[in-house]
Amino acid sequence: MMMSSWFWSVRPTLASLSQASRRASAWTTPLLSRTMATLNQMHRQGKPKPPPKSVGATFGRPQLKAVILKTMIRKPKKPNSANRKCARVRLSNGKEAVVFIPGEGHNLQEHNVVLVQGGRTQDLPGVKLTVVRGKYDCAHVVKKQK
Repeated sequence: MMMSSWFWSVRPTLASLSQASRRASAWTTPLLSRTMATLNQMHRQGKPKPPPKSVGATFGRPQLKAVILKTMIRKPKKPNSANRKCARVRLSNGKEAVVFIPGEGHNLQEHNVVLVQGGRTQDLPGVKLTVVRGKYDCAHVVKKQK
């Protein structure tokens, strides 16, 4: 009888201790309690490999030839409001991409051949290529008449 009354008086404390230990054991995963690799393990695994270099928008080339599939106007991100002239192109490696056409005015239509270079347009999400003006079917920017 005496033992059971003692147990019930200490029970809340024991319950809180067991909950705290359960919470602590959830954090003692192998991630946090991992030790350093031994010399034998490092010898077996070899040198750590460097991460592969990411290939840019032009796939490791300075420029690519492309054929225009469709010209379009894109709206830029939040603070800016001008309409950006873009085109959907098929690159010479077979992939499709959206390119930005710089300068004021252009003469590009479907099936025109253009030269494309890397160059992200900051306020157009997903547009990482730019048309080179004055090459193939894309004319130079026309100077304004005074």
